[in-house]
Amino acid sequence: MNLFLKRSCIIFMIILMFFSVMAQRNDEKYKWKPIFNGKNLKNWDIKITDSPINVNFKNIFRVENGILKVSYDQFDKFNGEYGHIYYKTPYSNYILRVEYRFVGEQLKGGETWNIRNSGVMIHSQSAASMGLHQSFPVSLEVQFLGGLGKGPRSTANLCTPGTTVEVKGKTFTDHILESSAKTYDGDQWVTVDVIVLGDSIIHHYVNGEKVLSYWKPKIGGGFVNANNNWEKAHVANSDDWIKKDGTPLKSGYIALQAESHPVEFRKVELIDLEEIKGWKKLNLESLLHSEK
Repeated sequence: MNLFLKRSCIIFMIILMFFSVMAQRNDEKYKWKPIFNGKNLKNWDIKITDSPINVNFKNIFRVENGILKVSYDQFDKFNGEYGHIYYKTPYSNYILRVEYRFVGEQLKGGETWNIRNSGVMIHSQSAASMGLHQSFPVSLEVQFLGGLGKGPRSTANLCTPGTTVEVKGKTFTDHILESSAKTYDGDQWVTVDVIVLGDSIIHHYVNGEKVLSYWKPKIGGGFVNANNNWEKAHVANSDDWIKKDGTPLKSGYIALQAESHPVEFRKVELIDLEEIKGWKKLNLESLLHSEK
Protein backbone atom coordinates (compact mmCIF):
# COMPACT_ATOMS: atom_id res chain seq x y z
CA MET A 1 0.00 0.00 0.00
CA ASN A 2 1.51 3.33 -1.01
CA LEU A 3 1.86 6.32 1.28
CA PHE A 4 -1.17 8.12 -0.19
CA LEU A 5 -3.47 5.17 0.48
CA LYS A 6 -2.13 4.76 4.01
CA ARG A 7 -2.81 8.43 4.79
CA SER A 8 -6.29 8.20 3.26
CA CYS A 9 -7.13 5.18 5.42
CA ILE A 10 -5.91 6.93 8.54
CA ILE A 11 -7.96 10.05 7.76
CA PHE A 12 -11.03 7.91 7.06
CA MET A 13 -10.65 6.08 10.38
CA ILE A 14 -10.30 9.39 12.26
CA ILE A 15 -13.50 10.68 10.64
CA LEU A 16 -15.36 7.51 11.60
CA MET A 17 -14.14 7.78 15.19
CA PHE A 18 -15.20 11.45 15.35
CA PHE A 19 -18.75 10.75 14.20
CA SER A 20 -18.98 7.75 16.51
CA VAL A 21 -18.04 9.89 19.52
CA MET A 22 -20.49 12.61 18.47
CA ALA A 23 -23.28 10.05 18.10
CA GLN A 24 -22.56 8.73 21.58
CA ARG A 25 -22.70 12.26 22.99
CA ASN A 26 -26.04 12.92 21.33
CA ASP A 27 -27.42 9.64 22.70
CA GLU A 28 -26.30 10.72 26.17
CA LYS A 29 -28.27 13.97 25.85
CA TYR A 30 -31.48 12.06 25.30
CA LYS A 31 -31.00 9.52 28.07
CA TRP A 32 -33.32 9.52 31.05
CA LYS A 33 -31.63 10.67 34.25
CA PRO A 34 -32.89 9.08 37.48
CA ILE A 35 -33.66 11.57 40.24
CA PHE A 36 -34.56 8.72 42.61
CA ASN A 37 -31.37 6.68 43.02
CA GLY A 38 -33.03 3.46 44.23
CA LYS A 39 -30.93 3.46 47.41
CA ASN A 40 -32.00 6.30 49.69
CA LEU A 41 -33.76 9.66 49.84
CA LYS A 42 -30.66 11.75 49.13
CA ASN A 43 -31.47 15.05 47.39
CA TRP A 44 -35.13 14.94 48.47
CA ASP A 45 -36.87 17.14 51.06
CA ILE A 46 -39.84 15.91 53.07
CA LYS A 47 -42.77 18.05 54.22
CA ILE A 48 -45.68 16.48 56.09
CA THR A 49 -48.66 18.46 57.38
CA ASP A 50 -48.11 19.71 60.97
CA SER A 51 -44.44 18.66 60.92
CA PRO A 52 -41.36 20.82 60.18
CA ILE A 53 -39.45 20.30 56.97
CA ASN A 54 -37.49 17.02 56.75
CA VAL A 55 -39.25 15.45 59.74
CA ASN A 56 -40.31 12.12 58.22
CA PHE A 57 -43.27 11.60 60.56
CA LYS A 58 -43.62 7.90 61.46
CA ASN A 59 -41.33 7.02 58.57
CA ILE A 60 -43.99 7.57 55.89
CA PHE A 61 -41.37 7.84 53.14
CA ARG A 62 -38.73 5.13 52.94
CA VAL A 63 -36.66 3.11 50.45
CA GLU A 64 -36.83 -0.70 50.51
CA ASN A 65 -35.47 -3.09 47.89
CA GLY A 66 -34.95 -0.29 45.39
CA ILE A 67 -38.50 1.04 45.78
CA LEU A 68 -39.52 4.45 47.15
CA LYS A 69 -42.47 3.60 49.37
CA VAL A 70 -45.26 5.55 51.00
CA SER A 71 -46.07 3.40 54.03
CA TYR A 72 -48.35 3.73 57.05
CA ASP A 73 -47.34 0.63 58.99
CA GLN A 74 -46.41 2.78 62.02
CA PHE A 75 -49.85 4.46 62.13
CA ASP A 76 -53.03 3.47 63.95
CA LYS A 77 -55.12 6.11 62.17
CA PHE A 78 -54.72 8.85 59.59
CA ASN A 79 -55.23 12.35 61.00
CA GLY A 80 -54.56 14.56 58.03
CA GLU A 81 -50.84 13.92 57.74
CA TYR A 82 -50.70 14.66 54.02
CA GLY A 83 -47.12 14.37 52.84
CA HIS A 84 -44.94 15.34 49.90
CA ILE A 85 -41.33 14.56 49.09
CA TYR A 86 -39.62 17.16 46.88
CA TYR A 87 -36.64 16.75 44.60
CA LYS A 88 -33.99 19.37 45.37
CA THR A 89 -33.81 20.96 41.90
CA PRO A 90 -36.53 23.07 40.23
CA TYR A 91 -37.16 22.54 36.51
CA SER A 92 -38.94 24.44 33.77
CA ASN A 93 -38.78 22.50 30.48
CA TYR A 94 -38.45 18.75 30.87
CA ILE A 95 -39.96 15.31 30.39
CA LEU A 96 -40.80 13.42 33.57
CA ARG A 97 -41.42 9.70 33.98
CA VAL A 98 -42.88 8.05 37.07
CA GLU A 99 -43.70 4.37 37.52
CA TYR A 100 -46.09 3.72 40.41
CA ARG A 101 -48.50 1.20 41.85
CA PHE A 102 -50.94 1.14 44.74
CA VAL A 103 -50.65 -1.67 47.28
CA GLY A 104 -52.58 -2.92 50.29
CA GLU A 105 -55.43 -1.10 51.98
CA GLN A 106 -56.00 2.53 52.84
CA LEU A 107 -55.14 3.60 56.38
CA LYS A 108 -58.15 3.97 58.67
CA GLY A 109 -59.22 7.60 58.95
CA GLY A 110 -58.37 8.57 55.37
CA GLU A 111 -61.00 10.28 53.24
CA THR A 112 -62.93 8.11 50.78
CA TRP A 113 -61.53 10.13 47.88
CA ASN A 114 -58.01 9.23 49.04
CA ILE A 115 -58.47 5.49 48.37
CA ARG A 116 -55.84 4.53 45.79
CA ASN A 117 -55.03 8.21 45.32
CA SER A 118 -51.58 9.77 44.99
CA GLY A 119 -49.77 11.89 42.43
CA VAL A 120 -46.74 13.86 41.40
CA MET A 121 -46.74 17.64 41.76
CA ILE A 122 -45.03 19.67 39.03
CA HIS A 123 -44.18 23.39 38.99
CA SER A 124 -44.56 23.14 42.78
CA GLN A 125 -43.53 25.58 45.45
CA SER A 126 -40.56 24.34 47.49
CA ALA A 127 -40.78 22.28 50.66
CA ALA A 128 -39.08 25.12 52.55
CA SER A 129 -41.82 27.59 51.57
CA MET A 130 -44.69 25.41 52.84
CA GLY A 131 -46.67 26.49 55.89
CA LEU A 132 -46.40 24.25 58.94
CA HIS A 133 -50.05 23.19 58.72
CA GLN A 134 -50.33 23.39 54.91
CA SER A 135 -51.63 20.17 53.37
CA PHE A 136 -50.84 20.68 49.66
CA PRO A 137 -48.29 22.82 47.83
CA VAL A 138 -49.24 25.42 45.25
CA SER A 139 -48.63 23.32 42.15
CA LEU A 140 -50.05 21.34 39.27
CA GLU A 141 -50.83 17.81 40.43
CA VAL A 142 -50.64 14.94 37.98
CA GLN A 143 -53.10 12.81 39.90
CA PHE A 144 -52.62 9.04 40.15
CA LEU A 145 -55.78 7.04 40.76
CA GLY A 146 -56.18 3.29 41.02
CA GLY A 147 -59.32 1.43 40.02
CA LEU A 148 -61.79 0.41 42.70
CA GLY A 149 -62.89 -2.79 41.01
CA LYS A 150 -66.04 -1.27 39.59
CA GLY A 151 -66.69 1.54 37.14
CA PRO A 152 -64.22 3.83 35.36
CA ARG A 153 -61.60 5.82 37.29
CA SER A 154 -59.06 7.49 35.02
CA THR A 155 -55.51 8.21 36.12
CA ALA A 156 -53.10 11.05 35.17
CA ASN A 157 -55.80 13.66 35.74
CA LEU A 158 -54.91 17.26 36.64
CA CYS A 159 -55.64 18.80 40.05
CA THR A 160 -55.05 22.52 40.62
CA PRO A 161 -54.18 23.52 44.22
CA GLY A 162 -53.69 27.28 43.98
CA THR A 163 -53.33 27.24 40.19
CA THR A 164 -55.31 27.62 36.98
CA VAL A 165 -54.79 26.42 33.40
CA GLU A 166 -56.40 26.96 30.04
CA VAL A 167 -58.20 24.32 28.01
CA LYS A 168 -59.22 25.07 24.43
CA GLY A 169 -58.61 28.76 24.99
CA LYS A 170 -60.71 29.06 28.15
CA THR A 171 -59.64 29.23 31.80
CA PHE A 172 -60.43 25.98 33.57
CA THR A 173 -62.10 26.81 36.90
CA ASP A 174 -62.83 23.36 38.38
CA HIS A 175 -60.34 21.57 40.60
CA ILE A 176 -60.03 18.33 38.61
CA LEU A 177 -59.51 18.05 34.86
CA GLU A 178 -60.06 14.41 33.93
CA SER A 179 -57.87 12.59 31.43
CA SER A 180 -58.94 10.06 28.82
CA ALA A 181 -56.86 7.30 30.46
CA LYS A 182 -58.38 3.93 31.13
CA THR A 183 -58.86 2.43 34.60
CA TYR A 184 -56.03 0.43 36.19
CA ASP A 185 -57.34 -1.97 38.81
CA GLY A 186 -55.29 -3.99 41.25
CA ASP A 187 -51.63 -3.56 42.17
CA GLN A 188 -50.24 -3.29 38.63
CA TRP A 189 -47.40 -0.93 37.73
CA VAL A 190 -48.40 2.11 35.66
CA THR A 191 -46.06 4.45 33.76
CA VAL A 192 -46.94 8.14 33.55
CA ASP A 193 -44.93 10.54 31.39
CA VAL A 194 -45.35 14.32 31.50
CA ILE A 195 -43.96 16.71 28.90
CA VAL A 196 -43.63 20.05 30.68
CA LEU A 197 -42.93 23.16 28.61
CA GLY A 198 -42.68 26.03 31.07
CA ASP A 199 -45.83 28.14 31.14
CA SER A 200 -46.93 27.21 27.63
CA ILE A 201 -48.25 23.64 27.38
CA ILE A 202 -48.19 20.39 29.36
CA HIS A 203 -49.05 16.88 28.11
CA HIS A 204 -49.85 13.75 30.18
CA TYR A 205 -49.21 10.22 28.89
CA VAL A 206 -50.14 6.85 30.41
CA ASN A 207 -48.21 3.79 29.24
CA GLY A 208 -47.14 5.74 26.15
CA GLU A 209 -50.58 7.10 25.16
CA LYS A 210 -51.40 10.82 25.37
CA VAL A 211 -54.39 11.32 27.68
CA LEU A 212 -54.47 15.04 28.54
CA SER A 213 -53.15 18.45 27.44
CA TYR A 214 -53.57 21.93 28.92
CA TRP A 215 -52.06 25.36 28.46
CA LYS A 216 -50.82 28.51 30.24
CA PRO A 217 -50.57 27.42 33.91
CA LYS A 218 -50.83 30.33 36.35
CA ILE A 219 -50.92 31.00 40.07
CA GLY A 220 -54.43 31.72 41.31
CA GLY A 221 -57.93 30.36 41.55
CA GLY A 222 -57.97 30.26 45.34
CA PHE A 223 -56.89 27.15 47.22
CA VAL A 224 -58.78 23.87 47.28
CA ASN A 225 -60.13 22.17 50.41
CA ALA A 226 -60.33 25.51 52.18
CA ASN A 227 -63.35 27.19 50.62
CA ASN A 228 -61.05 28.69 48.01
CA ASN A 229 -59.39 30.77 50.70
CA TRP A 230 -55.60 30.98 50.89
CA GLU A 231 -55.44 31.85 54.58
CA LYS A 232 -57.79 29.07 55.74
CA ALA A 233 -55.58 26.60 53.85
CA HIS A 234 -52.66 27.58 56.16
CA VAL A 235 -50.60 28.60 53.13
CA ALA A 236 -47.50 30.45 54.31
CA ASN A 237 -47.40 34.11 53.21
CA SER A 238 -50.94 33.93 51.85
CA ASP A 239 -50.99 37.68 51.12
CA ASP A 240 -48.02 37.25 48.80
CA TRP A 241 -49.76 34.44 46.93
CA ILE A 242 -52.89 36.57 46.53
CA LYS A 243 -50.75 39.34 44.98
CA LYS A 244 -49.36 36.79 42.51
CA ASP A 245 -52.80 35.89 41.19
CA GLY A 246 -52.57 35.47 37.42
CA THR A 247 -48.77 35.16 37.38
CA PRO A 248 -47.55 32.61 34.79
CA LEU A 249 -46.21 29.44 36.40
CA LYS A 250 -42.97 28.84 34.49
CA SER A 251 -41.04 26.44 36.72
CA GLY A 252 -40.99 24.70 40.07
CA TYR A 253 -40.23 21.56 42.01
CA ILE A 254 -41.24 17.93 41.51
CA ALA A 255 -42.91 16.27 44.52
CA LEU A 256 -44.39 12.82 45.12
CA GLN A 257 -47.48 12.58 47.24
CA ALA A 258 -48.72 10.65 50.29
CA GLU A 259 -52.48 10.75 50.94
CA SER A 260 -53.28 7.81 53.30
CA HIS A 261 -53.12 4.89 50.82
CA PRO A 262 -49.82 2.98 50.49
CA VAL A 263 -48.14 3.54 47.12
CA GLU A 264 -44.81 2.54 45.63
CA PHE A 265 -42.56 4.29 43.10
CA ARG A 266 -39.89 2.23 41.37
CA LYS A 267 -38.76 4.82 38.84
CA VAL A 268 -38.61 8.62 38.91
CA GLU A 269 -36.52 10.04 36.07
CA LEU A 270 -36.44 12.88 33.60
CA ILE A 271 -34.90 14.43 30.51
CA ASP A 272 -33.95 18.05 31.14
CA LEU A 273 -34.75 19.61 27.77
CA GLU A 274 -32.69 22.69 28.54
CA GLU A 275 -29.57 20.55 28.39
CA ILE A 276 -30.31 19.68 24.75
CA LYS A 277 -29.25 22.21 22.15
CA GLY A 278 -32.12 22.96 19.78
CA TRP A 279 -34.65 20.99 21.81
CA LYS A 280 -37.50 23.23 20.65
CA LYS A 281 -37.13 21.77 17.16
CA LEU A 282 -37.29 18.15 18.34
CA ASN A 283 -40.26 15.80 18.21
CA LEU A 284 -40.53 15.61 21.98
CA GLU A 285 -43.00 12.73 21.95
CA SER A 286 -40.34 10.59 20.23
CA LEU A 287 -38.07 11.09 23.26
CA LEU A 288 -40.53 9.06 25.34
CA HIS A 289 -39.15 6.04 23.52
CA SER A 290 -35.48 7.04 23.63
CA GLU A 291 -32.96 4.55 24.97
CA LYS A 292 -32.49 4.40 28.74
